[in-house]
Order: sequence, then C-alpha cells, then structure tokens
Amino acid sequence: MNARIYQIQKNALQSGKALTHKWVLDYVPAEAKRPDPLTGWAGSGDMNQQLTLTFPSEEAARAYAEREGIAYTVIPTAPKTLKLQTYADNFR
Repeated sequence: MNARIYQIQKNALQSGKALTHKWVLDYVPAEAKRPDPLTGWAGSGDMNQQLTLTFPSEEAARAYAEREGIAYTVIPTAPKTLKLQTYADNFR
C-alpha cells in the first residue's frame, strides 16, 4: 500500500483560507478504474481509494503512516505568491 501526504490547497474560486492548514493522507490507486458493462459508470475493486484521512500537521500524518507500516510520499506545498495589483492595472 502506497500513500501520498499533502496539504489542502485553497480553491481558485474561493477567497477564504478555511481548512488549508489540514494535511491529507490518500492512498494511491492500486488498480485502474474500468467501466461497468451495465451502467457505464467507472469503478474498481480497490476500496482504499475511498479512504481519505485528515491530520492537523504533517508530522502527525507521517507518524500515522509509519506506525501503520504504510509507504508514503510527501508532496511539498507550493509557495503562496500574491499578485498585488490595482483595479486600474486591468485597463493598461
């Protein structure tokens, strides 16, 4: 079982920063999704894809993964850059 640990990023459509301090542990899919012949919906037999764990810090997520024997990869958080401009810059 492989997992990835990352910090939740702010959605481009929201202005607030709620829940961006949390860290997430997601399992890497073990098998590809395939269409169901009857409904056409995509699915797989991998139940770990449905599991998402949240932690208050990166250290807590790492400690959980090590305690449970889960191989993990930490995805670093992208640096936050602000584009400061005035309303008048839209017309130049």
